[in-house]
Amino acid sequence: MTDFPADGFALFPDRSVVALRVNGELKDLATTVTADDAVEPVTVDSADGLSILRHSTAHVLAQAVQRVKPQANLGIGPPVTDGFYYDFQVDEPFTPDDLKVIKKEMERIVRENQRFVRRVVTDDEARAELADEPFKLELIGLKGGSAEAAEGASVEVGAGELTIYDNVTRDGETAWKDLCRGPHVPGTRLIGNGWDLTRIAGAYWRGSEKNPQLQRIYGTAWPTKDELRAYQHRLEEAAKRDHRKLGKELDLFSFPDEIGPGLSVFHPKGGIIRYEIERYMRERLLASGYEVVNTPHITKGDLFMTSGHLQWYADGMYPPMVLDEVVDADGHVSREGQEYYLKPMNCPFHNLIFRSRGRSYRELPLRLSEFGSVYRYEKSGTLSGLTRVRGMTQDDTHIYVTADQVKGELTHSLDFVLQTLRDYGLNDFYLELSTKEEGNPKFIGDDTLWAEATETLREVAEASGLELVPDPGGAAFYGPKISVQARDAIGRTWQMSTIQLDFNQPERFELEYTGPDGEKHRPVMIHRALFGSVERFFAILLEHYAGAFPVWLAPVQVVAVPVAAEYGDYLQGIVADLKTAGVRAEADHSDDRMQKKIRTHTTQKVPLMLIAGEQDRSNGTVSFRFRDGTQLNGIPVDEAVARITGAIAARTLVNTAEDLA
Repeated sequence: MTDFPADGFALFPDRSVVALRVNGELKDLATTVTADDAVEPVTVDSADGLSILRHSTAHVLAQAVQRVKPQANLGIGPPVTDGFYYDFQVDEPFTPDDLKVIKKEMERIVRENQRFVRRVVTDDEARAELADEPFKLELIGLKGGSAEAAEGASVEVGAGELTIYDNVTRDGETAWKDLCRGPHVPGTRLIGNGWDLTRIAGAYWRGSEKNPQLQRIYGTAWPTKDELRAYQHRLEEAAKRDHRKLGKELDLFSFPDEIGPGLSVFHPKGGIIRYEIERYMRERLLASGYEVVNTPHITKGDLFMTSGHLQWYADGMYPPMVLDEVVDADGHVSREGQEYYLKPMNCPFHNLIFRSRGRSYRELPLRLSEFGSVYRYEKSGTLSGLTRVRGMTQDDTHIYVTADQVKGELTHSLDFVLQTLRDYGLNDFYLELSTKEEGNPKFIGDDTLWAEATETLREVAEASGLELVPDPGGAAFYGPKISVQARDAIGRTWQMSTIQLDFNQPERFELEYTGPDGEKHRPVMIHRALFGSVERFFAILLEHYAGAFPVWLAPVQVVAVPVAAEYGDYLQGIVADLKTAGVRAEADHSDDRMQKKIRTHTTQKVPLMLIAGEQDRSNGTVSFRFRDGTQLNGIPVDEAVARITGAIAARTLVNTAEDLA
């Protein structure tokens, strides 16, 4: 029986408990609570516990850096997915040798078992104590607006009281301190040995190129050494699958400097994969009642003023082009130019198509679909291969429905999305429900409609039977959304398709249809993107399959390799039959030895090799060789062609002989 008041140490003596949740708020384990408080333990292996562990490790990193480089100024050090980072201003960039020294110092701090002690301070007290830390002083001045302070700054300042965490030694001395909201693990020893420093990068203070560039040290932290090793193994596997690396090795795409950052070109092999991705998607769309439209790449700025993008999304748009200005012979402007923008979204154009003529309720749901190229001015530091680009093609669908059709159409859209993703070979999903953040002015529209839209999406998501995870504040500015999160072959999660419910744009564009009562009514709008962008989806599939695509997506589906040159004509005839059947097949008539040819095409991830020598030619057969080195010998040519075309039609992943049996 615990006597109250009591702290977390008394309530939860288990060492796996690193913090408390008191009345819904995360608190240090040293927090004193009463019998009236709702108290839950936070274990180190929970999502919150991992964030606390990682943020505490970031503090140890910062303390170690200032021990090694006393003149280093502190930026921010938040937890991030699978780890943490801390930013520093130093005279010289960090080197790999510096990291080794810093890691040794961190190990000493962990062994010292310094206690993390929270202390409330006033703004003036914080400024006095942190007078030598210019970036911390800047954050203090921005308290209450931490979202604008810097990405990750909410771990240090917020709308409430300021706190400093002291690292206190066994002797009661303060060894180091940092501006921080907490909570932290009770002491540095609990960080253990499941951590590592991973890399060094540059980062502009508060994410702006106008500010000083700092040095960022990334790290990772896990409850145990075994979990750290498992994570490092996943990183090694991910590095092998990196789509940028595979894209170069397999000659799929590139980013020429002459074009500009974040703007890709697809080479012939990448182009055929992309063609197949899009072709199958178009087939699915047409078979499911979608109508294909097409819209231009640029538009007058007024369109995006109506949609709201210029008010809420301008930072993500390319700057305007001023066109159509007319100047007379004397140099006087007789007609002002107009601002044109590259489009970041397709939805405003589809609204104009809906509005181009009168609409009847009999036409609804109206599903307008487009593979539309859009352009977004992403900061250069955020670009990452095909997963974060400036020019992309979205498989964009906008569906216009009556109010009583909303739920059924959302269900139809989610079913369509999940089945199509399964056809591409992704099968492990959960859903995320992104909602508005109360009080945030970026979210427009009536609160009642937001609540109705959110609840409808929740019901549809729950009815799917998939796990549903909340994403507070993650909605688009015009409405809430469901996003499909897919796990790939090595367990990483990717955000895939989004389904957004929008009551606002139909209002802004004054969209109407005539109902059965003869009156005008406002439709509801559903935004649905299955791929997000073709480029990003291409990258995800490339990494999911590690370049070894199913036969239907493989750029070269079959390569014929003769045992000797004299069997080349025989195999060339089989290749001709395959091409007639629509198979991407070719024969290797190079002067290389057969084994070198096999190694070359295995490296290029070709799913099927056909090999023939005297016995096959005499018997009218062919032998298969597969990616894993297994073989099927003596297959009659007609049967071989049927097996290959069957694997393509069934979208089969063929790596072994058994896969084609």
